[in-house]
Amino acid sequence: MLPFVRGLLFVVILVGMAGFRASAVETSGLPLPRFVSLRSDEVNLRTGPGVRYPVDWVYTRRDMPVEVIAEFEAWRKIRDWQGTEGWVHQSMLSARRMIVVIGPQERRLRAEGDDKAPFLAILDANVMGKLVSCPKGKTYCKVEIENIQGWLKRDEFWGVYQGEYIE
Repeated sequence: MLPFVRGLLFVVILVGMAGFRASAVETSGLPLPRFVSLRSDEVNLRTGPGVRYPVDWVYTRRDMPVEVIAEFEAWRKIRDWQGTEGWVHQSMLSARRMIVVIGPQERRLRAEGDDKAPFLAILDANVMGKLVSCPKGKTYCKVEIENIQGWLKRDEFWGVYQGEYIE
């Protein structure tokens, strides 16, 4: 083989390997952290990014909101509203924005985004719902819980960042 061809072949192999290595650690390109939800009623939370890592916990609540805090290939490190962290496969997550009611006391789902608005329902902690909107500069966000749309204060649920607005 000619020295030039051998050298060119070596460069092509190196370039190919560099491309393979880069694709192996690619991420989604989406912002971190971000809120998503669980796609299934059974989602394994692993201690590391891969099936060779043991299952640490099994989530059993479809649509539960979680926060993606890191990515590795097809795996996402998530955190739930109680602070539990671990890795799940990206196929087990949905971009659907959900919320979970937090706090030791009941929360009032209001007809309008105002402290004086009449309430539509009284919510216990851990109730889940869909995030509809969070107007810019407002204290309240519009949510939907069991087909009832109403307004909750941002600090009464988990699933939206302080200062984040959603139209």
